[in-house]
Amino acid sequence: MTRANLIEEVSHNLQITRKESEIIVEAIFESMVRSLRAGDKIEIRGFGSFRVRDRRGRIGRNPKTGEQVTVQARRVPYFKPAKELRDLVNHATPGAGLAASAGALESKPAVS
Repeated sequence: MTRANLIEEVSHNLQITRKESEIIVEAIFESMVRSLRAGDKIEIRGFGSFRVRDRRGRIGRNPKTGEQVTVQARRVPYFKPAKELRDLVNHATPGAGLAASAGALESKPAVS
């Protein structure tokens, strides 16, 4: 699923305009990035958690030439799926989403 697909899905499920759903999706992503940059952990129950891991610097090899290269230390985002999501992926019927199986809120038409 791409970002555009996600925006379309939100627009369809919430019965709002594509522009409104784009604003929602972008706001969620921006908020997640800000939290991860600050070193916070993001936990979405039933879905999974995101956090940042620190990787040490090391000596690597260029696979083409075999030459040694220094790989700098860095921070990398890490996602750990929740047990519920793993179970849904492995045992659920196609099209059954997390919200449907968890009994989440139903979509309601937008009020004009």
